[in-house]
Amino acid sequence: MTLRHSTLLRLALSVCALLLVGIAAAAQSFETKAGAAYVYDQSTDTVLLAKNADAPLPPASMSKLMTLFMAFEAIRDGRLHVTDELLVSQHAMDYQGSSMFLRSGERVKVEDLLRGIIVLSGNDASAVIAEALSPDGTEAGFARLMTGRARELGMTHSTFANSNGWPAIGHLMSMQDLGILADHIIRDFPTYYPLFSETEFHFDGRVPSNSQNRNPILALGLGADGLKTGHTTEAGYGLVGSAKQGDRRVIFVISGLDSAAARAEESERILNWAFRQFAEEELLKAGANLGEAKIWMGEAARVGLTVTEDIKLLLPTFGGAEVSAELIYKSPVEAPVRAGQELGELVITRPELPEVRVPVVADADVARGGFAVRLKAAAIVLLRKFSPEAADALSEANG
Repeated sequence: MTLRHSTLLRLALSVCALLLVGIAAAAQSFETKAGAAYVYDQSTDTVLLAKNADAPLPPASMSKLMTLFMAFEAIRDGRLHVTDELLVSQHAMDYQGSSMFLRSGERVKVEDLLRGIIVLSGNDASAVIAEALSPDGTEAGFARLMTGRARELGMTHSTFANSNGWPAIGHLMSMQDLGILADHIIRDFPTYYPLFSETEFHFDGRVPSNSQNRNPILALGLGADGLKTGHTTEAGYGLVGSAKQGDRRVIFVISGLDSAAARAEESERILNWAFRQFAEEELLKAGANLGEAKIWMGEAARVGLTVTEDIKLLLPTFGGAEVSAELIYKSPVEAPVRAGQELGELVITRPELPEVRVPVVADADVARGGFAVRLKAAAIVLLRKFSPEAADALSEANG
């Protein structure tokens, strides 16, 4: 039998003795002007906003993040070194748009190419990296590799036709996939992530009029430190951005804005909303008593229920709605039971935010009972057929 116990956190119920009282919680609704958007609080693993987030859309230069991620992986694995000098092919020169102004036949260090992609959004620099890492030496081969690696990362709505986001049939990414990718870059490559906060890059004096990072949030004083802009006629203006304030980091992705100014304004609005309208709260301490579950055929009649880690959740900072919690577990639990054994889950519901499910475990060992316990259990089973009331009374005896 599965038992479900529900309560509001403001109530001191024995089944769910949570520590936070009277949480004010209704998130203020946020309407973004972006055609598609994804906002993620990395610190608490909370999706704050998803608008057309799973829709595969033209990502423009934001897809260069996948090229960078694979370059970082290659450097980490020793297949590429930042001091390596890569040959610039004529194919890399064929791209128009954003450029590092490379020259066919020259060799350029990987570290310069990385900055050329991040700061200058060089389509040519992306192609050079792609050809160097491609299984067959072609950018098309690298694009197939990108698609396969994206699937491994859980990016199920991304397909690549090139390394730089130049408009091409079938070259698509979802905003959620770009958020997943940004999360991986930040977590997996802390050594290289600071490159995304560089505001300018002068390569060999070639781009004096185009040496500024186009990311509009880097200079706003909001803790922003990445990641990548994008723009084509088809995709509109987009940005994969991230900012850190205190212990919190927010990642967001927007696309489909009609101007660079609109992109900058919307990015600032999202960051202000994400940091000011939500706060992290500790709801429950590890080891706190949530109640007890009955034990069947055990040396003890009951076992305590608890959680193994502190529960900290992101909650709206304004409003009057309550956070609710529901304790779900099967009862009775057949012995033996081990301390730490998962017996159920605590389902926490927050206004305007996804529910959170936390495993609930036994707080102690309960061995299987001896002869007397088994005899009592047999009697209960027998009585259940003829007198359920008597069976319940015997079951409750001694706890």
